[in-house]
Amino acid sequence: MGIVINQSLKNTVTTYLGFGLGAINALFLYTNFISDEYYGLVAYILSAANIMMPLMAFGAHNTIVKFYSTFKTKNSLNSFLTLMLFLPIVLSIPLALVGYMAHGILVDLLTTKNEIVGGYLWYIFITALSMAYFEVFYAWMKVQMQTVFGNFMKEVFHRVGAMLLLFAIYFKFIDIDQFMKGIVGVYVLRALLMMFYAFSQRLPVFKFYRIEKLSSILKYSSLIIIAGSVSTIILDLDKFMLNNYIKIETVAYYSVAVFIATVIAVPQRAMHQILLPLTARFLNEKNNVALRDLYQRSSITLYIISGFIFLLIVLNINQLYQIIPSEFSGGLLVVFLISIAKLYDNLLGNNNAILFNSDYYRMVLVFGVILAVLAIILNLVLIPRFGINGAGLATFIAIFIYNTIKIIFVKQKFNMLPFSTETLKITVLLIVIVFGFYFWEFPFNAYLNIALKSIVIGIVYFFLIYRLHVSEDISEAIRTYLKLKR
Repeated sequence: MGIVINQSLKNTVTTYLGFGLGAINALFLYTNFISDEYYGLVAYILSAANIMMPLMAFGAHNTIVKFYSTFKTKNSLNSFLTLMLFLPIVLSIPLALVGYMAHGILVDLLTTKNEIVGGYLWYIFITALSMAYFEVFYAWMKVQMQTVFGNFMKEVFHRVGAMLLLFAIYFKFIDIDQFMKGIVGVYVLRALLMMFYAFSQRLPVFKFYRIEKLSSILKYSSLIIIAGSVSTIILDLDKFMLNNYIKIETVAYYSVAVFIATVIAVPQRAMHQILLPLTARFLNEKNNVALRDLYQRSSITLYIISGFIFLLIVLNINQLYQIIPSEFSGGLLVVFLISIAKLYDNLLGNNNAILFNSDYYRMVLVFGVILAVLAIILNLVLIPRFGINGAGLATFIAIFIYNTIKIIFVKQKFNMLPFSTETLKITVLLIVIVFGFYFWEFPFNAYLNIALKSIVIGIVYFFLIYRLHVSEDISEAIRTYLKLKR
């Protein structure tokens, strides 16, 4: 776990930095510097681009991670990487042509409730293509066990770019149309910088030799498009569908609630970058002992860290909603639902990495399609009745069912579970602290209340985690930080 802990800690720092900047943008700058209508439009464009991204990438980023370690000669590896570089653009060209010819039809379909969306459809395509190639170049680095720079670009760069643009529009250096173009430009620039960095570490050698297992590679790439992106699709599908039922500024309110809750995903996102290539290696080497150990230890570590973030969000949410515009407070239930869903995501450890890099990835596709259909149906039923709360409930149900299916499947095929008695201890501890602290506040202003309450929660939580000995990795980190003896 040495390389995992080392790079995960660095990735966690940069990911939290990114989410911190994102929090400033989402909670304060977007809400005050541009109108709610355009805030909702930005959220819609980025959500639609996230949904399109897996299709534009044609699964190349997942395919690089899965097959890279199976090639043993330079020619075969270079031919494989050449294919991965050209695969996304091969699919994007016909998509662009279809989009151009059917532009009028698409505008009619997507502007039934909000006409403003119609003028920005090409922004979605360009952003999605930039996201796709960014992931390809990031995967180029992951397989070389270098994830830190890519994680910085993935989590921090675009948020800094958005912040600069927000200040630019606030000081009237640019207008709203230039701001929207600038948001797209940030994602294009991010992809280009990631490309230059990836090629500086391993320059591509374009080879067009015959690739062994080509049919298996293309089959995996085509099938993993949905399977490798179900969680992303489910989390962005609701924002996309909300556009057809409610005013677009309400999408901004929902986006703020989801952003607050998805901070819980930070540890998983940070650790996943290095867990993915390690898991692929253990599977290719058929090292089941190392795989089982990685499964359980990653689950416990992620559950402890994400559990702490869950507590900070849930126990401070009422105070947090006092310091942002009042119209955004309608997403309180959404925060609770998505927070629990993201906590469950962390509990799975490297479950996703096991499934996506094993021979059972086809079943994940089946599960993914079923869950995507279920998510659409749930949103269609619940959004008209409950608005943004219905979207949050639909997302919660879909993620809960999907994660449970994945746990059961890995148990059946690999005879492994991420749970242990330590999992139960942590769960009980989280429940006790939630009920012990939720109704208690300091008699100060919201900012000071959040700060003091968070410190108290942190001391109590990690003291009990250390005393309960639920994770040797976490306990060792606490001892090292506090210079404690065993």
